[in-house]
Amino acid sequence: MRIDEQPRTRWPDLSAFRHRRPDLRLGSRRRRFDPAAATQGRIAVQHTVRTATAEYTLLLNAPEWLGRRGVGEALRDSVAELRAIDLTYSPNRPESLVSRLRRGEISPGSYAPLADLVDRCTAMRAATDGWFDAWAVPGGFDPGGLLGGWAVERVAARLRAAGVHDYAVLTGADLVVRGRAPHGGPWRVAVHHPTAPDRAPLMLEMTSGAVGTSGVSGRRGHVVDPHTGEPANHLVAATVVGPDLTVADAYATALYAAGPTGLAWFRGGSEYRALFAHRR
Repeated sequence: MRIDEQPRTRWPDLSAFRHRRPDLRLGSRRRRFDPAAATQGRIAVQHTVRTATAEYTLLLNAPEWLGRRGVGEALRDSVAELRAIDLTYSPNRPESLVSRLRRGEISPGSYAPLADLVDRCTAMRAATDGWFDAWAVPGGFDPGGLLGGWAVERVAARLRAAGVHDYAVLTGADLVVRGRAPHGGPWRVAVHHPTAPDRAPLMLEMTSGAVGTSGVSGRRGHVVDPHTGEPANHLVAATVVGPDLTVADAYATALYAAGPTGLAWFRGGSEYRALFAHRR
């Protein structure tokens, strides 16, 4: 089994990072990534793409045999996928598949990716006791609580199919990493406290995994309590780490809505862990 297929997240002793800079930063106003020279036999590439709804940064540590042309093709394919998802699935676009589904013009089974998106929302509604509910929002079905993570995971799958198995993809305070960073070791991720930026960050070493966050945008009322229809106000922010960003994103959204009661989801050997869940 390849290293990128094995979920690996380690919480090392902070002293181990005393003389090491993190490769990636989440929740900090400082630069969220630090460039590093690629080890021999690798091609390190950094690329940022903006869509109408989000900004994504792709950091690739590609094998030299793939060549710069192959890496460029993998990047172009990834950027095209992100733009296509923004056009095709954004609930803010009247002609998107999600909007057409909301109006009853198509069924979930009309398009395979749409069916997968609906299935993921259904599964997360069950996993969170209804606190993540894409159907309990104004206007009808809205997968926004996990759509960003779903988009990143689809891009990650395309990178692997193109031969790039060592990469990081970031959007907002969310990320997915696989394999090794350009310096040859695990990706070193500094996750900053969402409400206390001067506090020492939580340090992670990751060769496969994801971090999903809800609440750091500063927009009050962007997450709705599905049981009352009112804006959620229990927490300032919620951050979840685990193998898949689609799931971590949905868990973070649900935890933000549910408050401390949602911490029960991460007990009993769950693959996911709540890093931050801070009351107002």
